[in-house]
Amino acid sequence: MKKKLTRFDENDLKHFEPEAKVGLIATVNPEGLPHITLITALQAKTPTKLIWGQFSEGQSKQNVKTNPKTGFLIMTLDRSLWRGKALWTGKTTHGEDYEMFNNKPMFRYNAYFGIHTVHYMDLVETYGRESLPLVQIGLGSILTMASKSAARQKNSTQRILKPWAEGLFNRLDSIKFLSYIGEDGFPVLIPLIQCQATDSTRLAFSPLAYKDELNALRQDSSVAVFGLTLDMEDVLVRGIFTGFERHRGIMLGCVDIKWVYNPMPPKPGQIYPVQELRAVVNF
Repeated sequence: MKKKLTRFDENDLKHFEPEAKVGLIATVNPEGLPHITLITALQAKTPTKLIWGQFSEGQSKQNVKTNPKTGFLIMTLDRSLWRGKALWTGKTTHGEDYEMFNNKPMFRYNAYFGIHTVHYMDLVETYGRESLPLVQIGLGSILTMASKSAARQKNSTQRILKPWAEGLFNRLDSIKFLSYIGEDGFPVLIPLIQCQATDSTRLAFSPLAYKDELNALRQDSSVAVFGLTLDMEDVLVRGIFTGFERHRGIMLGCVDIKWVYNPMPPKPGQIYPVQELRAVVNF
């Protein structure tokens, strides 16, 4: 069981400052479903407060205004990670934190965008510094690859993931994360690097890594899975967790994809189900 803390170790705060890291925030949309956003400008202001800078629009920035409960994950280049829960408390468009973000090299020398809003969150709980279980992840990835074709949806002729997105989930250098809404209403974030696409309609994963946390998933619950490459290309899907079953003698969990979202700027938006094009009538 993870040890729950109510503050970060002060010695850890400096590890959150670099832009070269993975920062994720999980939010709850108006329908009560999980959403995951990549926010590299996520760091701790104090041992009990988190801040992050916004430079593009997206669903998470709207979600926190209607439901302030969030989950967060920070993973540094040395594969250390910190996870937990936080409450969004507000935002500002000026001040010392605004200046701090815009003076970082990523934003100071960017000709196209800078941080225009700073968001604040109160830490609810964290679990301290963790290390990725690389052995379990490696073995889980091999087991998933060996058995995933047997987990394909039968009689499915519909394409949901575009070939590019399906390929992203199957790339050996991509990293994936799963979120679901916990019983307390906070989103939970779990590394799911072993996850792969069986086809364009389903994802599969061995529970070998993070077994105890994944076993807490309830069958038929809604989950979000976020895929990310080292080139900062990403895609978000949401679907139904169908439970754990054996395929070719290997235990796999599966997610039937129902929704696909492009989180990348300059225009994040829904990819599937395909939305009807609407004529522009206001200029």
